[in-house]
Amino acid sequence: MSSIEYNSDLLEVLKRLDRLTDWERASRRSMRVGLEPILDLSGRLGNPHRMLRSIHVTGTKGKGSVSALIEAGLLKAGLRVGAYRSPHVELITERISLLGRPVDEVQLARALEIVLDVYEDIKETATPAASATWFDVVTCAAFWIFGRANLDWAVVEVGIGGRLDSTNIVNAEVAVVTNVELEHTEVLGSTREAIAFEKVGILKEGALLITTLVPDDPAGAVVHERARELGAKVVRTDLPSSAGIEDVNTRLASLVLEHVGSLAPDCASRNEGRVPVGAWLLDEGTRANARLPGRMERFDVLIRSRQVPIILDGAHVPFNLDLVLRDLRSQPELSGKCVAVVAIGIDKDAPGLLSVLSQHADFIILTMLSHSRSCSMTSLHLLATSLGIPSQVEPDPSRALDEVLRRAANMGGWALVTGSMYLVGALRREIAVGTSLI
Repeated sequence: MSSIEYNSDLLEVLKRLDRLTDWERASRRSMRVGLEPILDLSGRLGNPHRMLRSIHVTGTKGKGSVSALIEAGLLKAGLRVGAYRSPHVELITERISLLGRPVDEVQLARALEIVLDVYEDIKETATPAASATWFDVVTCAAFWIFGRANLDWAVVEVGIGGRLDSTNIVNAEVAVVTNVELEHTEVLGSTREAIAFEKVGILKEGALLITTLVPDDPAGAVVHERARELGAKVVRTDLPSSAGIEDVNTRLASLVLEHVGSLAPDCASRNEGRVPVGAWLLDEGTRANARLPGRMERFDVLIRSRQVPIILDGAHVPFNLDLVLRDLRSQPELSGKCVAVVAIGIDKDAPGLLSVLSQHADFIILTMLSHSRSCSMTSLHLLATSLGIPSQVEPDPSRALDEVLRRAANMGGWALVTGSMYLVGALRREIAVGTSLI
């Protein structure tokens, strides 16, 4: 963290926060999962999550974008909306959106300070809250902020999985399961069925489930059976399997908005004078405003009088990366040769990710993340060679970026930053300087 990124109040409280276990950056092989610590911690704060009407979103791919689309649609309807997402790309304030804007640094510092004070008062005791993590504290801070903002709706994105994720203390009226593929297997299980069980764990009794999953799919069967047990209505998307990522995400968000719009006026919002809520809200402008950093995000970089397109996407699951690259390849200006800079976390499916890249990238430069959860570049280089992908190693991400752009310009192609949201975050600001955002 750099002191120039945050004001002094937030910087000081983040130093306290960073003393806690952060499973986003530590090895997840021994990850503690469970709701007891955050339930205890939230209870000591007055249970702010119970004040919220919420929409809860999980899935292997698209949960962040779907959450952002739902948020944008509800905001366009004139509702008071908060959104909680993870991870952040550059600044921690990205995680908490209030009325369409990242939370104010002073407000976030105050909320984190309150939660950390409670935690530190009891951290030496045997109570569950004593083992609260970095994510538990940030989640509590988000709900504390939301609980005082007189919101109509909170849109909450799951961190990992769902059933035992810290966000699952909310009693959501709508649960969205975008899709289910293998991810975080060391925490969620080694089969799609096991992972589906974890993800559908966000569904509450009598709530609405919106999903792409069909009942005759093994993972879908788990999701639909759980909905039946809870008496939850299920609404599925009706798009063909060939539909693009943006179309699927928009359809999922549209179904949520249609449901909110179907509620009685006093249920959709506590306030009067709002426009009707429905899928119509997701017009082209709203969708553009909902695009998140680091998700199929495009910049153009001027290299020796040539505009080189560069795409940032933090896909770290083979299923995700394949869908992203197929969508990107459908764009005429991205049909040329692709040069990628790649870093992969040690807990990710490196063979799967590189196998996908072997089908789309003409050259890759392997770099490393700044923390200990980065795969060995040497092992990745050997793996890339075995898959027939031309590659080289560059430990410094900035130098790797320079080389990727140089090669892309020479080839008349385009550049890609992928494999890790942390890599995207490390390079995004550098890329944005002096470029034109598309």
